[in-house]
Amino acid sequence: MTGDNALGEVLGILRQNRNGKSVGVYSVCTAHPLALEAAMIQARRDNAPLLIEATANQVNQFGGYTGMRPADFPGYVAAIAERAGLPADRIVLGGDHLGPVCWAGEEADVAMAKARELVGAYVEAGFRKLHLDTSMPCADDSTPLGEEVVAMRAAELCEVAEETAMEHKAGARPVYVVGTEVPAPGGASGSVNQLKVTSPGNATRTAAIHRMAFCARGFSAAWPRVIGLVVQPGVEFDHASVHPYEPRLARTLSESLEGLPGMVFEAHSTDYQPEECYRALVRDHFAILKVGPQLTYALREALFALSAIEDELLGTDSSSRLPSVCEEVMREDPAHWIRHYPRQEPEAAWYRQHSYSDRIRYYWSHPTVSETVERMFENLSEIEIPLTLLRRHLPAQYRAVRKGDLAMTPRKLVIHNIQEVTSAYSRACGRIAS
Repeated sequence: MTGDNALGEVLGILRQNRNGKSVGVYSVCTAHPLALEAAMIQARRDNAPLLIEATANQVNQFGGYTGMRPADFPGYVAAIAERAGLPADRIVLGGDHLGPVCWAGEEADVAMAKARELVGAYVEAGFRKLHLDTSMPCADDSTPLGEEVVAMRAAELCEVAEETAMEHKAGARPVYVVGTEVPAPGGASGSVNQLKVTSPGNATRTAAIHRMAFCARGFSAAWPRVIGLVVQPGVEFDHASVHPYEPRLARTLSESLEGLPGMVFEAHSTDYQPEECYRALVRDHFAILKVGPQLTYALREALFALSAIEDELLGTDSSSRLPSVCEEVMREDPAHWIRHYPRQEPEAAWYRQHSYSDRIRYYWSHPTVSETVERMFENLSEIEIPLTLLRRHLPAQYRAVRKGDLAMTPRKLVIHNIQEVTSAYSRACGRIAS
């Protein structure tokens, strides 16, 4: 599962964007099987390559929160692709936030040693697009971390990637995304009432400093494969609000791409934007749109809606009680949300189940939760869901069922709700008509 031809298609789309065509790619940053299946069905229908990125805390040499190592992920994705009817070679695998982020609480030497091992494992497993993120200070670093240090560490990780690719005689060499103005993975922890758009000068300087660091490390030949620069175009979300893209504020940043040959801008935290904002971002050369929490938020919406339908049809004594099970598991194991959400009840309970940052996504692979989801699917597969009940809880899916476009099975209803997200990104990227 190399995806070298698909990577070529992605690079061609990015070149078209630089040349003024309003096309782009969206990057699916999730490991959940139903979210991946939804994106794969979307790509199959669009006849488009699909970019899937595993994040360092999801998939790493220690297993991440999914329990998967980099070598496990391609086979996992290929099995889902077969189910979705998408040839695996239509998929480009990428690594997101590859760097010391998971070990930032340790001293820099230790954290960077683990980051080097991480990047090597990703390249060895066949990941082709690497976001080198060394923007976070480690335990013994001064703050804020200087751009020169960030760039030198990124070049250090590039060296590992290049040497690993040569050692394993990989087909296409990796392509890279760099940058220092990198939003926090999974959304902001505070208010997003005010965001500072990256200045053109900062974007140009960041690229120049990284280029010098790559050259100083002896890897100037890799620099033309730096295809993207992470910048802040003025988009972000927190627990309860979304900061929409305002093109006028990013106009000079967009125009500065002329001075960055071979690159486009990569926009993180684009989740929950209005669709017209996605189109405007792509038009303004933010040609790689990252989406993650919005996909699993749509998953959660559909699963909880199905649970409500199950309660009404079977009664709470016989139903799976999925929201309650999730709540119990999250309270028993608070590691993934306790530093991000309020601790005061009942506010904390609302955040655990409904926050835009969607930290419930860390719990779908928990054995108790995953078994409960399967039980709910089995319960609902054995009974007929009345259309009127579907209309109340899942109105978009009700309309699709009435039109004959959707079978009323639990998994397909969930996938369809996730595709409400992927189809919006697809239209914005020029894959399907608006």
